[in-house]
Amino acid sequence: MDVRHLKYFVAIVECGSLSKAAGQLFVSQPSLSQHIANLESELDTALLLRSPLGVRPTEAGTLLYRDAQQILRQMDDLRRQVTTGVRTVSGSVTIGLPTTIAAVLAAPLLERTLALYPDIRLHIIESMSGYISELLANSRVDLAVLFRDTETRGVSVQALFDEDLYVIGSAGLDLSSEQLDCPLHELAGVPLVTPGSGVGLRLLIERTFAKEDVGLNIIADIDSLPTMIEIACRGIACTILPASSLMTKARDSWPLVRKISKPGMSRPASLCWSTSLPTTAANLAIRHLIPSLITELQTSGEWVGITLREAS
Repeated sequence: MDVRHLKYFVAIVECGSLSKAAGQLFVSQPSLSQHIANLESELDTALLLRSPLGVRPTEAGTLLYRDAQQILRQMDDLRRQVTTGVRTVSGSVTIGLPTTIAAVLAAPLLERTLALYPDIRLHIIESMSGYISELLANSRVDLAVLFRDTETRGVSVQALFDEDLYVIGSAGLDLSSEQLDCPLHELAGVPLVTPGSGVGLRLLIERTFAKEDVGLNIIADIDSLPTMIEIACRGIACTILPASSLMTKARDSWPLVRKISKPGMSRPASLCWSTSLPTTAANLAIRHLIPSLITELQTSGEWVGITLREAS
């Protein structure tokens, strides 16, 4: 087994396709297939399950994938340290951020990392929180900000803040323009667009409306933050999101935004990492940087609608 075999195998798993991986690696597909066949022969076990829809790792392949990621990352770090001739905090850190969090945190995090740790290479993945959770479970990210505050097997959690939720838009609402909040009962029957079933935000909305016996009227499932906001701006329906979801839009283009009250709706956000991955100096540096940066953004008023949790 050599590093090239590991690099090829990791690329195939992440692409989910031999042809896509071959294109990414600039090698022919037959050559790539032969490399994997040699690796499976050397380890005397099947590593990939092949189907018309692509490839996915076997149980043994999943174990190899996780360890191979770390080996390749450590080799990159070692190469960087030898090249620079000094041992600074360096290496790569992959962090997963839900779209609403990335809107406020991603750019300041990169800016601060470049200023404090120029030898750390950040890889920021922005997506819906459910997908970020999958990446964390599969050890494809080192750190993730997720909407939870309890630890589970194999995942450590550092609570960061509680995030208030707002009704965005005015379709079907009968509120005065001066009103800054929206009592939950006013949302009875109001047309809403939310993420699809099974998504954490959707589950929170459904549980809250059911608990308060408020009629919930979801007219469409939309798994796209920009699309939900655009629908609210056009007056087609309202949506329920944190204030951070609007941070990428010019304030003069915001639709009507009101904090939900009586009762309010909020969700916890935490920094999470897998306990199965080794803790590198670079990983630890970013893990310490994120909470302090969030505190700065909240204190300065750049991140509204959150209540910081006390450090435990």
